[in-house]
Amino acid sequence: MRRVLAVVVAVAVVALIGYGIGSYLFYEQLSTVAAHCGNRAGDEPRFQENTPASWTLANDLDVDKDWPPSSRAIDMTPYAMPDYVEVTVSSRDPSIGPLSGWWVPGRTTASPAVVVVHGAGACKKDHVVLLHAGMLHRAGFGVLLFDQRDMGDSARQDGRWAAGTQEYLDVLGARDWVVATQALPASKVGLMGNSGGAMAVVIAAGEDATVAAAWEESSIADLNQAIPEQIIFMGLPDAANLLVPGGLLIGRMLGFDPLAISELDMAAAIGSRPFAIVHGLKDPKSREHHAKDLAEVVRRSVPGYQPWIVPCAQHVEAAFCATAEYETRLVDFFTGAIGAP
Repeated sequence: MRRVLAVVVAVAVVALIGYGIGSYLFYEQLSTVAAHCGNRAGDEPRFQENTPASWTLANDLDVDKDWPPSSRAIDMTPYAMPDYVEVTVSSRDPSIGPLSGWWVPGRTTASPAVVVVHGAGACKKDHVVLLHAGMLHRAGFGVLLFDQRDMGDSARQDGRWAAGTQEYLDVLGARDWVVATQALPASKVGLMGNSGGAMAVVIAAGEDATVAAAWEESSIADLNQAIPEQIIFMGLPDAANLLVPGGLLIGRMLGFDPLAISELDMAAAIGSRPFAIVHGLKDPKSREHHAKDLAEVVRRSVPGYQPWIVPCAQHVEAAFCATAEYETRLVDFFTGAIGAP
């Protein structure tokens, strides 16, 4: 019996150690981000030649066969922003070092402005945020692009992405920079984010009632649902779902609780303030139901509210496959929310 008990205990200890190691590796896989738009630790930096004045689409942009011909060769010339200046902004989190940014002045010094926020593992050089910013700039808005903590050229903290639950303080710090340096009231500064940046924008708008308007594309609504979907998207085996509780525990032990703030609660907190939800019907990474779940919460304050579901778009592709409509909707939204440039 002693031998049997010893064997059982040894097996249990080995299994526990193995589960702990597996959970840590799972946590690493989902949370690690590289600097300089590297996407994942060890990856080569991307978009390094891009600036607001001159940039191109990355070769890995998935041009869907259902895109209209006009969207397969977008002319970036009208969206160039030659008058940008390099700036440094501060997070509202005092433990975070300087954040690297680009400020693009508006049509006049009194023009309203929008903070444009990149996704997880991306940076301000990403063609997605540059196109969004270029659309706003062409309409006359001031635009601030910046790198969130641990990404792009900003200060490194731990090399991890916290699902917007920490990065939202960077977003609010960037908004504060615009208000302070451009002498604009908070009512004339909006937020726009895509993917992981959209998550940070939703939280920022929910946490700070002075945020005048928010536009999000390809956010998630519930991390509990999104993680199993992400496992499928990444091609991991179904057994990886067994590591989710352990991975979340590892995150909490390292000071990061991805479930600490609910996107749905933050969307509810936005209330009746201007809030745009945009999502690609074909998005395999953040599924369509997330937009509908967020919209259902918004309808508590804004009866009849509907998200814009873009039929031709996969993840953060709406501005590329429906360029003209995206630009019109984007400019009209912020013009109505924070004023005409």
